[in-house]
Amino acid sequence: MTFNPHTDEDRKAMLEATGVSSLEELFDAIPKHHRFPDLDLPPALSEQEAFRRMSALSAKNRDGVTYPSFLGAGSYTHYVPAAVQQLLFRGEFYTAYTPYQPEVAQGTLQAIYEYQTMIAELTGMEVSNASLYDGATALAEGALLTVSTRRGRRRIVMSEAIHPHYRSVVETYVSGLDVELVSVPLADGSLTTDISAVDEYLDDSLACIVVGYPNFYGSIEDVAAFAEKAHSAGGMLVVSAYPVALGLLKPPGELGADVVTGEGQPFGTGQNFGGPVVGLLSTRQSLVRQMPGRLAGMTVDAEGKRGFVLALQTREQHIRREKATSNICTNQGLMALAATTYLATMGPGGVRRVAEICYHNAHYLAGQLEQTGRFKVLNQAPYFNEFVVESQESPAQLNRRLRDAGIIGGLDLSKLEPERTNQLLLATTEMNSRASIDTFVEVASAS
Repeated sequence: MTFNPHTDEDRKAMLEATGVSSLEELFDAIPKHHRFPDLDLPPALSEQEAFRRMSALSAKNRDGVTYPSFLGAGSYTHYVPAAVQQLLFRGEFYTAYTPYQPEVAQGTLQAIYEYQTMIAELTGMEVSNASLYDGATALAEGALLTVSTRRGRRRIVMSEAIHPHYRSVVETYVSGLDVELVSVPLADGSLTTDISAVDEYLDDSLACIVVGYPNFYGSIEDVAAFAEKAHSAGGMLVVSAYPVALGLLKPPGELGADVVTGEGQPFGTGQNFGGPVVGLLSTRQSLVRQMPGRLAGMTVDAEGKRGFVLALQTREQHIRREKATSNICTNQGLMALAATTYLATMGPGGVRRVAEICYHNAHYLAGQLEQTGRFKVLNQAPYFNEFVVESQESPAQLNRRLRDAGIIGGLDLSKLEPERTNQLLLATTEMNSRASIDTFVEVASAS
């Protein structure tokens, strides 16, 4: 699409129409000390000069070199099959938006329908929506969904083993609402949630309990036990899952979860310097009318032929704002298509195989690190592909040494929780070869 910048005449006409004398006057409502400062930019460049400059900067990258990464904490290095981008970059998908007109959007609608079907099957739930922005917003929406469906129930009980950034987003969501958000601590000396700590909140105010599967520290929570606790008080269980783990672990739906959310980034979207990604949200059928976003359905046309339509659209863009379940928009359909293509390409066997490799790589790494005598694995409960180690040196020093050796280290947990000094959160995926793990151990254990 051609971009036509506003001319001085255009700006003058718009200012006259709005009744202000200058662009600056439009921002008078914002205190000066909160406004963005002047940009200290160099002189403008021509297109050719800009291309030359960007090429010079790009040349500083290490071409063709991929550092093995042991950094997870919410974004993971997974292989993206070639089929994913091949489909994503097709014009009919790449430039498509919301398929309001089903007669011209059957391909997009079918892809959304297939996405919903596969996510529901993976999570063990009955219905899935057509994706949200990311795992954090999906969790916030999923937790609030239980509040809106449980009249008089305004309490969300959330495990402190949920990703800290996810917890922060939930806190932002509920601020200003008549909702009580309670944090449940970890069990002493453990990296799992203290299940006994939820007992004092099991009354008719409970809307839901929120746990991770696996949790932020990689440990696998007893989802069935939390579900039993929540249901005993008439509440619900919301699970924030790492979807790759569901290729190996029992689906949360089979363990009693009522809402399952997650970050779908591992399914074909890559890391992309932080985004875009895709939020997963699936529920039981009884909650379908409270789900944010949109749902595609399969039907037949006047001639009895199969067709796909937007069956349920409860977002504020489609109905009266006061009747909407949420004002969040769906994420880019392109990312949902990436997940659809990934899952269809890999199939159940492929997804399970990836999960198995992630699991075995993590446990091999943990075992090798403990054998050096310089590291202690802190996870007492079973863990999947992520775990916490305590090091004899600071994580900052260790990560610098790994970086100098061409390895991306783990997350220094003291950056998020100051009391966790010398603790490192490590992750492995199918992208970590045995040789790269051995090199990591060799460098990490060097004096």
